[in-house]
Amino acid sequence: MAERKPIESWLTDMDGVLMHEGVPVPGAEAFIQRLRESARPFLVLTNNSMYTPRDLHARLARMGIEVPLENIWTSALATAQFLDEQRPGGTAYVIGEAGLTTALHDIGYVLTDHAPDYVVLGETRTYSFEALTKAIRLINNGSRFIATNPDETGPSTEGALPATGSVAALITKATGREPYFVGKPNPLMMRAGLNAIGAHSETSAMIGDRMDTDVLAGLEAGMETFLVLTGLTRPEEVDRHPFRPSTVVDSIADLVDRV
Repeated sequence: MAERKPIESWLTDMDGVLMHEGVPVPGAEAFIQRLRESARPFLVLTNNSMYTPRDLHARLARMGIEVPLENIWTSALATAQFLDEQRPGGTAYVIGEAGLTTALHDIGYVLTDHAPDYVVLGETRTYSFEALTKAIRLINNGSRFIATNPDETGPSTEGALPATGSVAALITKATGREPYFVGKPNPLMMRAGLNAIGAHSETSAMIGDRMDTDVLAGLEAGMETFLVLTGLTRPEEVDRHPFRPSTVVDSIADLVDRV
């Protein structure tokens, strides 16, 4: 195996890496501070499409983790960029929150339920039967089906919550149409993020807590990968996958000195 080049740019997931169930992970503040002091290009990524970068910046700042707006990359932003490239000035019926609707408004999309070009499914805590029925009928009538991410569940203090992937499966069952998932593990989201910070995959690393999204996305984008054990993946689960991260560490605190 060829020796990898030194890491010059870092991409890190947010939930499970920098924070867990609303609490900062020890070492997260130091890691981000070290990145900022070193002036290395970096991005904090999330598959969650509910929040705008401004929302996430404020949320992290309350925990003492200062991440500039331009260093936050969400599946909502990646979805908006993808749609802007596919069909500029298009129309969409959206199921989601402000993070997604704001991103689509910012690229000039019109949000409508009248014969939209796309049905775009994102994250929300209030999926309604009426909205899902509307989405199913629009897809059956020819609208293309896009979903921000394939995550089947999300974390909460009470336990797992159904997420975008689970709801997308419901719509697929009713329509026979599979969505195009933009977020991780689709390397499209990673490559767009790398382009945004002027980084190259050969000299970049991805840090995540999930094998099926973070590590897989990093591998498929050609990056070095680090799995932290502060989120969803347990050590005994790593060998169940047909692929492995480059390195497994206990937490992001173990990577501070790598920057």
